[in-house]
Amino acid sequence: MDAKKLIACRAAQELKDGDVVNLGIGLPTMIPDFLPEGIHITLQSENGFLGLGPLEGEPIPNLVNAGGKPCGMVPGTAFFDSAMSFAIIRGGHVDVTVLGGLQVDQEGNLANWMVPGKMVPGMGGAMDLVTGAKNVIVTMEHATKDGGAKILKRCDLPLTAAGKVRSIITELAVFRFFDGQLVLTETAPGITLEEIRAKTEAQFFVSPDCHEMCLPASVQ
Repeated sequence: MDAKKLIACRAAQELKDGDVVNLGIGLPTMIPDFLPEGIHITLQSENGFLGLGPLEGEPIPNLVNAGGKPCGMVPGTAFFDSAMSFAIIRGGHVDVTVLGGLQVDQEGNLANWMVPGKMVPGMGGAMDLVTGAKNVIVTMEHATKDGGAKILKRCDLPLTAAGKVRSIITELAVFRFFDGQLVLTETAPGITLEEIRAKTEAQFFVSPDCHEMCLPASVQ
């Protein structure tokens, strides 16, 4: 089972028809490939357009997404300057942002932009998106490459924002925040509660309605 594909597929199920969505670089950009039938979203990019689409044919010079990758556009795309783009974000007009994460903690804090001593892309629009979007979803692999926890009691990397995360989706589980509490609501196929606890440092509750993720057979 491909972990990133599973995460992107499950995250796509969070989006509703008509949503204005901003996707972070990396794993979140895979989400449009897994949108359920009948769900149409409008992608906003903080470098200045509304109507991001798949790349078809030859790349258009200077038409790139916020991560600098060549992209396409859908009919009706609007282009604008950075001031307007961030006014849309900060004004609460983005319904959902889906971002990658280095760490999330049990208080809904997110660290996803800096590892001291390492070269990383930087903050970009993440701070504005996490603060301004109506719904903040973090998609990330459950543990680090060496097996360390990424869902912590308290983030120890510099924060992107405090208390703004609504949901966490990994290849093992779905967590949501309810009344300031981290709650496990779904487990991936074949994953036990014991395995999730072993790989999660944060304290969490298990929802009485916790169930197995519903995923297409092609992803399982």
